[in-house]
Amino acid sequence: MYDVPIGVFTSIDAGLGVNFEVVCELGLKSIQLHTPQRETRTSESASSFLYKLCEHNIRITAVFLGFEGESYETIEITSQTVGFVPSKTRAARLVEAFEISDFARLLGVTYIGSHVGFIPHDRRSNEYAEVVESIRSLCKYLRKNSQSLTMETGQESVQSLLTFMDDVACDNIFINFDPANLILYGVGDPIEALKLVGKRVRGVHCKDAISTTGIAGVDWGREVPFGSGEVDAVKFINTLREVGYHGALTIEREIPEQPERQKEEIGSAVKLINSIKSKIMY
Repeated sequence: MYDVPIGVFTSIDAGLGVNFEVVCELGLKSIQLHTPQRETRTSESASSFLYKLCEHNIRITAVFLGFEGESYETIEITSQTVGFVPSKTRAARLVEAFEISDFARLLGVTYIGSHVGFIPHDRRSNEYAEVVESIRSLCKYLRKNSQSLTMETGQESVQSLLTFMDDVACDNIFINFDPANLILYGVGDPIEALKLVGKRVRGVHCKDAISTTGIAGVDWGREVPFGSGEVDAVKFINTLREVGYHGALTIEREIPEQPERQKEEIGSAVKLINSIKSKIMY
């Protein structure tokens, strides 16, 4: 059996993840945490949340950065608003990322996840150099807190992602692999991409999607429950084992406006993943 934990993307206060109570109801012991709002990023909040985690024997594997003003309404709006690429918000977001890192340290978390944004294509441009330097600064700050950055897959091909990581040239930058994002953004086959970057993967989202019926890279695909889309769940989990991944399999289902459906579909994903894991033999 492929003996790795199953987790879920959750939040302390608000955000894309399920409520913490759902995590407890489903009996999961691993979570990735969406960035708490600034007013709840306090030592008191950290202590209170750690008490809950200890009470339910739950471990945080990563805290994910999220910033005010980010929008995933369309791919074009995503490129203009998400991560550290938009120049107008870059400096302020970098400062906030440092604050989130400090809060994550209080929680004992060693991985900080992030959508960096749409990395500029021209490696010779000033914009590309500025984004590289920003992420290098973030990695250096994270190192002070004994943390690493995990870049989320999606906005660019994994080949471009690897090139960018090599240009940042820090030893604490890795990948959080989300197979559905490659389909949603139209940038590659998830299984082949995972084989290429597997050794750098330190986190995983079990998420599924269907390709756009419009123009790939311009129009969104559609997120669907894990196991019902174009991500071959069996091949995906088998490939994770083959590349030597032993971290958590974190389910992400981004429909917070439908909490009951969200809980039901996450529960179904847990059953599916357990079934696949039980059939994987070493």
